[in-house]
Amino acid sequence: MASPPTLPISGPQSATGAPSQPPIATPAFRAFLSRLTSSVRQGFSHRRPWSELVDRSSMARPDNLSEAYSRIRKNFSYFRVNYITLFALVLGFSLLSHPFSLLTLLSLLAAWCFLYIFRPSDQPLVIRGRTFSDFETLVGLGVLTVIVVFLTSVGSLLISASMIGFAIVCIHGAFRVPEDLFLDDQEPVNGGFLSFLGGAASAASAAGPAIAARV
Repeated sequence: MASPPTLPISGPQSATGAPSQPPIATPAFRAFLSRLTSSVRQGFSHRRPWSELVDRSSMARPDNLSEAYSRIRKNFSYFRVNYITLFALVLGFSLLSHPFSLLTLLSLLAAWCFLYIFRPSDQPLVIRGRTFSDFETLVGLGVLTVIVVFLTSVGSLLISASMIGFAIVCIHGAFRVPEDLFLDDQEPVNGGFLSFLGGAASAASAAGPAIAARV
């Protein structure tokens, strides 16, 4: 007796469709990284020589507060990329010297990226068998952010590091004589590192449609 014909069995992938991409592999995340990288490179291309920043022969005490403010304004216009780099270094050093705060801040950032911003809209968030809506996820992340920033040492660390960085910029800007600097009055306001900030904002807009669809 002939054996019965073997029926073809389809795998689970053909029944359920192609597996969905993880948040880190989504086009929005890749576009965000690409635009952010190009914006950072464009911003650092406007960096002034560090030897010009620390030229001791150009240091002098201002005569009054008005002169100090004028120097700070002119020096920030010229050294803005260097100043923001110093500010970021102070902030980064403060976080590296407090590993717990750094780990907490990175965990919070990862939670926002993978649970909301770059999570595909067709994938609901499921934790222990419970499905959370986008609104519930947004509220939960907002509450978590408030707790981390205001009820832990992360907030005080960020504030103190920002104050130190701001003080360094103001002290150098007040004592650095800007007469020997080439200040182009026609330079666009959004040049230098400010263009990086604008580029980062446009990079973040890559995830905008997905976020707007959830709100």
